[in-house]
Amino acid sequence: MRLLVVEDEPDLLRGLARALRDEGYAVDTAEDGEDGLFKAESVNYDAIVLDVMLPRLDGWEVLRRLRAKKKTPVLLLTARDRSADRVRGLDTGADDYLVKPFDLPELLARLRALIRRSAREVRSVIEIGDVTVDIAARIVSQMKKSVVLTAREYALVEYLALHRGEVVTRTALYEHLFDESDDTLSNLLDVHVSNVRKKLGHDFIVTRRGHGYSIEA
Repeated sequence: MRLLVVEDEPDLLRGLARALRDEGYAVDTAEDGEDGLFKAESVNYDAIVLDVMLPRLDGWEVLRRLRAKKKTPVLLLTARDRSADRVRGLDTGADDYLVKPFDLPELLARLRALIRRSAREVRSVIEIGDVTVDIAARIVSQMKKSVVLTAREYALVEYLALHRGEVVTRTALYEHLFDESDDTLSNLLDVHVSNVRKKLGHDFIVTRRGHGYSIEA
């Protein structure tokens, strides 16, 4: 899953990006509202973490302009815990709201919930044949035995599982699994698909020639 973090506090931005990458997310960053809006409009992110107090364009304006074009899930961050601010954020189009300082596990849980809802998935555990994908725990099991996946392999399985029954193009997978610092012209995707098949079975991920990949519903 690919996230955008828009935050003007350098230490918090670096810390959040590092923590999210440690969780297996692909992460892009922006330090002001204008850059954040440009990236949010240019890329189909799975979720956006958006600070309210930003230079150049504040979070409210970024959100207002973004909502005119996209429905990307947005988690607002703010240092102000006032009811009026929460109402304004939700009415402007935010999907969730978190007050600074916050606990990282709560932010991660809220992001997982936003991503699930965006994919119209109400459950945190998805069963596909003898494979179970636990989105909350970020664990994949087969026949009740845990399967060791790398962070990127897990991200591939999770994304296809959330869109099971659909054909996901290679372009879409690159866009959702790799961030702006990755070399998307390489064969990274083919390597990850091959590795997942070795661990979960060749037929777990189906190739649709000329179209992309899918996990059957």
